[in-house]
Amino acid sequence: MRALIVAHGQPSDPGPAARALEALAGRVAVDLPGWQVAAATLAEPGRLAETAKGEGLLFPLFMASGWFTRKAIPARLAEAGAGDWQMLTPLGEMQSFQDLAVTVARESGAARLVLAAHGSGKAPEPAAIADHVAGRISAEAGIAAEARFIDHRPQLLEATGYGPDSACLPYFAMSGEHVERDIPDALARAGFQGRILPALGLDVRVPGLIAAALRAAL
Repeated sequence: MRALIVAHGQPSDPGPAARALEALAGRVAVDLPGWQVAAATLAEPGRLAETAKGEGLLFPLFMASGWFTRKAIPARLAEAGAGDWQMLTPLGEMQSFQDLAVTVARESGAARLVLAAHGSGKAPEPAAIADHVAGRISAEAGIAAEARFIDHRPQLLEATGYGPDSACLPYFAMSGEHVERDIPDALARAGFQGRILPALGLDVRVPGLIAAALRAAL
């Protein structure tokens, strides 16, 4: 069986994100003996067309359904003359990934938590998903949690009043400029005093979640 993991990547510097995605695909493949697990970012010219020959299961490493999953990826597959690829639920919408967010928040030991997400000025789904996950963290982990955004309100720039007992969990699939620069800069400007945790997508349990989703789809 073939699986293809697709992410947005970093258009200004495609290499690091592409290598990180390749490494993720390798870790997913460990849990899928006999499968061929490939990776492609949209930022790499021609990469998706090169890897999408044939057919299989396509796993979108995105935090929500939207323009990229509904329009951009299908259009590129069609342009490349790719085979029949079944697209799965994006990472950020998976129940198991949202369960992991609750677990990581609980493991952080924080009294208050900011769930940092990108948001969107064009569609409500990304913010709604982050709000839902923050609500689950509050209800299930007993932590006062709220979602704040880079490109939506309420913004990270307005995350005031967070002391040393707080934490920020980036609800992102990979690292990159948003996680490494935009989130820390915004929180610093807001006077945030807590810890910034790694992006949730970097958790060591994520490859197993993706592998389980691929097996279930098959």
